[in-house]
Order: sequence, then C-alpha cells, then structure tokens
Amino acid sequence: MVTREDVEGYLLRMGMPFQEIEEGLWVIGDGLEAAPVFVTYTPPLLLVRVEVMDAPEDEELRNGLFRELLELNANDMVHGAYGLDENEIVLTDTLQLADLDFSELQASLESIMMALRSQYETLLRYRTP
Repeated sequence: MVTREDVEGYLLRMGMPFQEIEEGLWVIGDGLEAAPVFVTYTPPLLLVRVEVMDAPEDEELRNGLFRELLELNANDMVHGAYGLDENEIVLTDTLQLADLDFSELQASLESIMMALRSQYETLLRYRTP
C-alpha cells in the first residue's frame, strides 16, 4: 500500500506547489487559485477535493447548474465528478492506495485542475452576487 510519505514524494515529483496543512492533508497550489485542491490520505483511499462554489438559492439557477454539472460529468470529466455537499458544489476524485502509482495521481490532479480552468467560467454564470 502507498504510504503518506509516498504520496508526498509523488507531489514533490510533480513539481506542483503544495503545503501539508496537517498530517495527511495537503493543499495544492500557490494560494492564488480561485479554488484550492485538497488531497487527503485516509487509508485505504486518497481523496482529492475542490470546493468550487455555493449552489445558488434561486431555484431556476440551481436547476440549471445541476443540469450543467450532470452534463459535465457525463461528457467532460476524465477523473472525478462534480457533486453536492450540503449547499457546496464540489469536484472530487477517489483513488485506491493499494496500487496507486505516480502517473495515476498525476492524471487525477491534472484532470481536476484542467476541469477547473476550462469549466470555471461556465459555472460562474450560476453564481449569485
């Protein structure tokens, strides 16, 4: 099984800026991103999570956003999926530590970061002031 030290080694190898904010919990990025990526080591899983935005209160906007997210999940997501955690729109991926390798973690993180960059403007249309 991949250890916490292995995961940190993978992150170092990727060359992405990161900080371990508590044991087994890293935040990826330099703090300038609109939505930081969190990686959590919780054997037997490694969780990747981004809190994207609050769901709008307006029912019409909310329904439109949910439809958009379902379409993105079906057509544009390589790794992970959008979901709803209480009222927070999140982007998550779950990886098995039993046989996790560098390229699998790299693909997951790059896919999530690419989704954030390419889909963020689309999702902002649903944000209420």
